[in-house]
Amino acid sequence: MRRILRVMCSALFGCFLILATAGCTHHYYRTYDPYYGDYHTWGPQENVYYNQWVTENHIDPHRDYNHLSKDEQKRYWDWRHSQDHDHDHH
Repeated sequence: MRRILRVMCSALFGCFLILATAGCTHHYYRTYDPYYGDYHTWGPQENVYYNQWVTENHIDPHRDYNHLSKDEQKRYWDWRHSQDHDHDHH
């Protein structure tokens, strides 16, 4: 009986770990800013800035940065560098 209980507890704990970590994954990637010659880590914080810029500039909110025109990307980085400078440089 104890063995069955121990196996069940282990299985439940394993399921808990999978569910807990699945919801916490963040996708980070580095992107090169050709206009300022630096790299940025694009993750949740950069998404906050990007969404703010999209709202302020009335850009379609469903357009990913990679689908912006080169001119729009330059406008984003100009705006981004004018914000407080707490973004990551690598």
